[in-house]
Amino acid sequence: MVAGETKATAARTTVTLDGDLLTTDHLTVPVAALPVGEFAPAKKPAPLAAHLDAQQFYRQLQRVLPAACTDDTLPTLTAVQMTLEGHTLTLAATDRYRFAVADVPATRNPDHPATTPEHPLTALIPASVLTRIAKHLKTQIGPVGIAFGAPELTLTRGDTTLTIQPREGNPPGCAALFPTTVDTSLTLERATAQRALKKCAALIAASGERGSPVTLRWDEHGTLTLAPRIGEPDDLARIKGMPLTFATLTGPTPTDRELHANPAFLADALTAFDGTDTLTLHLQDPKEGSTTMRPLLLTTNPRPTGGDYRHLLMPVRVS
Repeated sequence: MVAGETKATAARTTVTLDGDLLTTDHLTVPVAALPVGEFAPAKKPAPLAAHLDAQQFYRQLQRVLPAACTDDTLPTLTAVQMTLEGHTLTLAATDRYRFAVADVPATRNPDHPATTPEHPLTALIPASVLTRIAKHLKTQIGPVGIAFGAPELTLTRGDTTLTIQPREGNPPGCAALFPTTVDTSLTLERATAQRALKKCAALIAASGERGSPVTLRWDEHGTLTLAPRIGEPDDLARIKGMPLTFATLTGPTPTDRELHANPAFLADALTAFDGTDTLTLHLQDPKEGSTTMRPLLLTTNPRPTGGDYRHLLMPVRVS
């Protein structure tokens, strides 16, 4: 009904609906009127459990959504676990190769029963739905109400209430997978690591060896470099990686050690720390009698626990 008008004119056009007649300044047309009685009424939302800051909620969603699985044959992993416990809403997502966990401060509704570690409020929300919601949160300022029903999750912003049907299932718990103690912790300069990773990814693409990992390598002197793993075995020995800036916080500085990572996954992890100059990389030695490398842990905190964001990344096994 506004076709043929400029966008500005279309935006100012007054549209009225009277009964089944839709009217503008130029046209009046009937629209199909469906009997209301044939539709189930919307459920009354559960009482608000807490309020979240819209921008903090948006930022933490942007951190965890890339880690959600995209394989529809694993529906439980294509969702984000949202858990309210105390004054924190925890968002967790995994695709089996990485696990992202972010915390959002929550202002509890004083009229709502308090949650406990034994009785948290939780819902498994499809990542595709949260991705669409995040686009609208990007420009929002102020509180977002959250309510956990049975089983619906409700988000409220201003005069808009959004009810979401959660997924069924139990994703892997992050508590059992994330280490509480590590052998070495070091701070990594994020900007340098991102520049090195872009160079490595470009070389991998140019070589035609798509799917090749990148290699974090500490030489015999403890110097850390990042290099693409491309070419024949003789070529690998001649590749020199780009040096990375780091500082060891706890434990011994690694020497003569290599870790291989998926470049796309590592890029997502580094991007998730947007707004910080450094991040903390935590390393675990292989278990006794095993040569298998254990997951890399990236955090905003100098320690493996705490902080508002934690990212677990499985290393790539190479022959």
